[in-house]
Amino acid sequence: MQTLSKLAIGLIALLHLYIAWFEMFAWTTRGPKVFASFPAELFEPTIPMAANQGLYNAFLAAGLIWSLVIKDPQWRFKVALCFLIFVAVAGIFGAATVSPRIMVVQTVPAIIAMILAALAYRQTPSAA
Repeated sequence: MQTLSKLAIGLIALLHLYIAWFEMFAWTTRGPKVFASFPAELFEPTIPMAANQGLYNAFLAAGLIWSLVIKDPQWRFKVALCFLIFVAVAGIFGAATVSPRIMVVQTVPAIIAMILAALAYRQTPSAA
């Protein structure tokens, strides 16, 4: 279960690294393809806003990656849970304000990873 939990957390971290790269460095090149309903003329003036969002996604990825290298099972679980909650809440807000698809891409995987992390933590000898 520990391996499955780490895999799920790692995949979510990779997703947020991709989002960070996309928003910080490829907003005007990749953005119009991804956000076809967003007016093309607004990509250039919104570069700073997208880069700021990208930085927040990089922080989410960093926290999730940090959780993967923590040795203490209790702290590993708590840090992972904290950052997965951040991801889930950001996904809920994104779904409510931008696109319902964000719920599927961001919130659902975060909730699944939280469940896997909790199951893995319960199986560790020091958690009993």
